[in-house]
Amino acid sequence: MTERRPFAITLDMGSSLANRTGTWRTERPVYVHRLPPCSAGCPAAEDIQGWLYHAEEGGYESAWRVIMEKNPLPAIMGRACFHPCESGCNRVQVDEAVGINAVERFLGDLALERNWHVPPGPATGRRVAVVGSGPGGLSSAYHLRRRGHDVVVFEAQEDLGGMMRYGIPAYRLPRDVVSAEIARLAEMGVRFEVSHWVNDVHDLLREGFEAVVVAVGAQRGRDPGIPAGDAARILDAVGVLRSLEEGDPPALGRRVVVYGGGDTAMDAARTATRLGATETVVVYRRTRDVMPAHDEEVLDAEAEGVQMRWLSTIARADEDQMMIEKMRLDDQGRAVGTGEFEEFVADTVVLALGQEADLDLVEKVNGVTVTDGAVVCDEFQRTGDPRVFVVGDASSNGADSRTLTRAIGQGRLCAEAVDALLLHRDAQPDPQLAPAGAERLNTWYYADAERTVRPRLEVARRRDTFSEVVGGLTVEDALFEARRCMSCGNCFECDNCFGVCPDNAVIKLGPGQGYAFNYDYCKGCGICVAECPCGAIDLIPEPR
Repeated sequence: MTERRPFAITLDMGSSLANRTGTWRTERPVYVHRLPPCSAGCPAAEDIQGWLYHAEEGGYESAWRVIMEKNPLPAIMGRACFHPCESGCNRVQVDEAVGINAVERFLGDLALERNWHVPPGPATGRRVAVVGSGPGGLSSAYHLRRRGHDVVVFEAQEDLGGMMRYGIPAYRLPRDVVSAEIARLAEMGVRFEVSHWVNDVHDLLREGFEAVVVAVGAQRGRDPGIPAGDAARILDAVGVLRSLEEGDPPALGRRVVVYGGGDTAMDAARTATRLGATETVVVYRRTRDVMPAHDEEVLDAEAEGVQMRWLSTIARADEDQMMIEKMRLDDQGRAVGTGEFEEFVADTVVLALGQEADLDLVEKVNGVTVTDGAVVCDEFQRTGDPRVFVVGDASSNGADSRTLTRAIGQGRLCAEAVDALLLHRDAQPDPQLAPAGAERLNTWYYADAERTVRPRLEVARRRDTFSEVVGGLTVEDALFEARRCMSCGNCFECDNCFGVCPDNAVIKLGPGQGYAFNYDYCKGCGICVAECPCGAIDLIPEPR
């Protein structure tokens, strides 16, 4: 007679399934989907984990198409986005954050190289006008075209791209990339009218457009009112960058002072060195730790020889010199004057103290409210007039963080609201998922894998060229970087739960289908929960 052994000392499937143990249970495991911190931090709400999952298997086109569900400009965003997704990446618990932005650029460039396309949706016959061809306008146009609507984008400049073309230097964002991404939208059927200034959105509504999306961007520099002599040479940073793009760069001289502390100030300073300045100084009234410019921009500027003057402000500018006042921080951390002044010789002062949008085209629209230079909008970018929507820098949403990526996210939400208006339905918000925090992970399951560093143009070669500074990843590096993703909060079919279950209660559903629990045999012991590497299983009270 064969001895029957208890399951604890055998892996024979029949020994555990012979007894239905589910009635012992007070808690049961369930598979869950949680929001990883990368997607939570992405202003465009990309399914970053989703497209990395495809990329790590070499499914690059599938990965790109997941990106395109939310972001129509991955080759641009892979260069110009300051990747807040990486700031919260749980991979830092093991080594360094995943190079999400680098992989996105790789996929965007590959799509341009291989001429991948997105088809428009079935035609609805409804017409929408978009004013402005920056990231917010292009995102709105793309998502509306995917829904089958006829879209016309009106651009005041001769070339398309808005601040991506006229406000970001070519060494950060090559113009052929901007043109190629926009060309894909044109192939989808989005129509563009350049050199077309829109004075009043009512004109477009009278032309038969059923909705208007205003995406004019902030292209007008703010005047700080610095006392200046008649011969003082004071220029606006946005104007300097625009004139460079138009082929008429200004003569800045040998010593240039840039007044401001944001990314535009860094762009202006780095541009000045490329236009021949031998000494470029950024003057900022506060300290480095509160400077709004992103760290990588500041570090690149300093590497290229740009000097920083913290706690300083320009009190007066004259023909070839200025008066700088030293500042200090008071008890509340505010910068206040000290009354100590210093003369500083400079050929040109470039002002980079923020920009504002020209909102004349909506000033006559009933229900549209402008506060602090931005139009008040709801979460779907709707204004008080149901036919008028505003995205990007001109919107009050995210006014404290005006970035290209945020404008792209707003464009998608706006398209959802416009589509709802045209088809007489309610706009649907994005689903809300619980966060996938680092405390849910078993990081010891993940091997150390040093982050891939993108190649960069040598500093010595940057000062006299607008060639792109940051390079892209190779195929091998992109594959490696994608595989560093830990799939926080979502199952990646590692088989851990299947292997550790003492009751063989985990059912494999097949590749890409995940698992299910056989609750007739699950005791609710929680081993699967404890051993899930990515925190994709919860233990909940047994339903009664």
